Amino acid sequence: MILFKKIAFAIFASLMLIAIGCKNDAPKNSEPAADLQPLAVPKFERDSAFEFVAKQVSFGPRVPNTEAQKQCKDWLVAKLTAYGLKVTEQPFSAKAFTGKTLNGINIIAQYKPEAAKRIFIASHWDSRFQADSPLETERKNEPILGADDGASGVGIILEIARTLQANPADMGVDFILYDAEDYGDDSDTEPNPKSWCFGSQHWASNLVPSGYSPKYGILLDMVGAKGTKFTKEAVSMNFAPTVMNKLWKTGQNLGYTNYFSEDKSGAVTDDHYFVNTIAHIPMIDIIGKSATGETGFGAHWHTHNDNIDIIDVRTLRAVGQTLLEVIYQEAAGRF
Repeated sequence: MILFKKIAFAIFASLMLIAIGCKNDAPKNSEPAADLQPLAVPKFERDSAFEFVAKQVSFGPRVPNTEAQKQCKDWLVAKLTAYGLKVTEQPFSAKAFTGKTLNGINIIAQYKPEAAKRIFIASHWDSRFQADSPLETERKNEPILGADDGASGVGIILEIARTLQANPADMGVDFILYDAEDYGDDSDTEPNPKSWCFGSQHWASNLVPSGYSPKYGILLDMVGAKGTKFTKEAVSMNFAPTVMNKLWKTGQNLGYTNYFSEDKSGAVTDDHYFVNTIAHIPMIDIIGKSATGETGFGAHWHTHNDNIDIIDVRTLRAVGQTLLEVIYQEAAGRF
């Protein structure tokens, strides 16, 4: 993912957001009655989520067209299937800015596919093909492990899927793992937003399942690092402010105020942008940001420091527990 740095694209994005953002937001629910009993929401097992992150990292960089990609894909499909989900693989090909043809695979896993009421949670499962951060000084042409940038969101999704199998919720939840998100052009001279997020661009143009119409989606990106803060990102706030504000308030009410900040941040080219603009499904992005630094993200972003040592179980728990609260509150008609 990249920040919208160029003025021309920022103006275009702003016009798009103003024109179609608000109408795509999920409908507002009435406030629940004050005398409603608290819901029994299961505990998010942070150590289990951490092990899911570590397992992905153990395959090595999950770059398209590599053996690590194939091995990790097979493992992800097996885990999601084991948790009782209906799993569909969506292969696609895309031409990268380098001229290379990428063979990607989106993974769609459905909990209670027969349920009419649905939301979805997504993450990209690939990792960056080169360590091209301006903060990296060594091995810049080598791929990174992507423990936070990719694997952390997938780890949280796997733990939520495991939890739902053990603690059923009365609604449908879909998990979508996008491939080839992180093979984009990060050039300062000619940024090309469409060179990123090939998996979500393909899925948004070829919905699986066909005619898919969930209430809203939640994207997870870099959601496991130590000291992470989640700000209210501009694309999310333009397309789905109600969902973002409610989710942030949910996290804060659970005590995670150090993570879910009221600070606003600029637009990010991420999978949610293409879901909003192509599929017209309201979707927000929970993405780790940095208040300082030249990249706008954590210092480990697109460097070889994005390894398992950067992952903090407390961050995984803050995001995972908040999402479980959203799911079970939504199932009860209270979100």
